[in-house]
Amino acid sequence: MSERMSDGERHALGMRTRREVLGDAHVDRAEARKDGFTADFQDLITRYAWGEVWSRPGLDRRTRSCITLTAMVAGGHLDELAMHVRAALRNGLTPDEIGEVLLQTAIYCGVPAANSAFAVAQRVLTEQE
Repeated sequence: MSERMSDGERHALGMRTRREVLGDAHVDRAEARKDGFTADFQDLITRYAWGEVWSRPGLDRRTRSCITLTAMVAGGHLDELAMHVRAALRNGLTPDEIGEVLLQTAIYCGVPAANSAFAVAQRVLTEQE
């Protein structure tokens, strides 16, 4: 993003992007759980993860979802993986494409990690049907 944004503008853009990618229900739940302890963290991820990185024009959201799914598998972040499988569907990936991403992770992240990821994705995809 070449133009300078204020923190408030970055937060507004981040919230809009976050809602488009994760859905209103997810963001509303996260906002409802926010308290004095977590408020600064929620603000940080809204401004920077969503207002800076996810809002950049250099990659489309489908590509960002593929990268994010891979990162979640590599890091063993299965709760976040479930959320990002839903986001990947919202960003236009098909279940078959999500499967291809996870298959690729078996080679680069390890078979046990991919096995766990397939189980999470299968549960999410079944819920979405």
